[in-house]
Amino acid sequence: MHWFRSITAGLEDEKYPQFKMGNMICFILSYPMTCNPDDVLANEMQMRQMNWYCSDVMVRGEYPSYAEAVWKKNGVKPVIQDGDLEDIKNGTVDFYTFSYYMSNATSSDPNAEKTGGNLACGNKNPYLESSDWGWQIDPKGLRIALEMIYDRYRIPLMVVENGLGAYDKKEADGSVNDDYRIDYLRKHIAEMRKAVEEGVDLMGYTPWGCIDLVSASTGEMAKRYGFIYVDKYDDGTGDLSRSKKKSFDWYKNVIATNGEEL
Repeated sequence: MHWFRSITAGLEDEKYPQFKMGNMICFILSYPMTCNPDDVLANEMQMRQMNWYCSDVMVRGEYPSYAEAVWKKNGVKPVIQDGDLEDIKNGTVDFYTFSYYMSNATSSDPNAEKTGGNLACGNKNPYLESSDWGWQIDPKGLRIALEMIYDRYRIPLMVVENGLGAYDKKEADGSVNDDYRIDYLRKHIAEMRKAVEEGVDLMGYTPWGCIDLVSASTGEMAKRYGFIYVDKYDDGTGDLSRSKKKSFDWYKNVIATNGEEL
């Protein structure tokens, strides 16, 4: 990302000044499991390395203050050549783009209960419900993330992935009544509205995704995200025909009303 941004920065600024460049961060909000200082410290380290390490480089144009300590702890000795740090400083992004599906909790207790997640496991938050795959459903966490990110960077934000992977059942009449998906998206969009009211510059939102496809995290069709049902199954059967789920027309109306009708 660094080299691509530094190369395109000159092209953008000189020939196409109307172009804007974003990034992509898989943002996984994490809470300390308790007010035990050990949990708070462990959570701070989790947030740093999972969420802020890369975006500080992309947005601020420099490595965070703790980067060298992380490198040393992991036995990493990066080769930084003349001009590299200048390229990073000159290649910052214009807006911050991220995915949000869930949140985690962090505990200093090695025996604390674990739960599933997007690319990383965390500790189970007793205050949250979970998806069929153990991802903790946290609409308010999206608002917290938006306000936290915007307060840190003060550039426009865009949520480019947000959705619910679930076992969808096709009824005898061909319908798929995914009210759970509608509920998930409705609550997340409502929290985005609150973040905007608090001053966050949110430039856009796109859910994941419009159509069922093989899940990147589990490699299966059974984990469905789309508004459109695809007749394909994990054993390879299915004719790939497509049909609208209940969420399709609901979200169509959300778009038409710019989120005023949820």
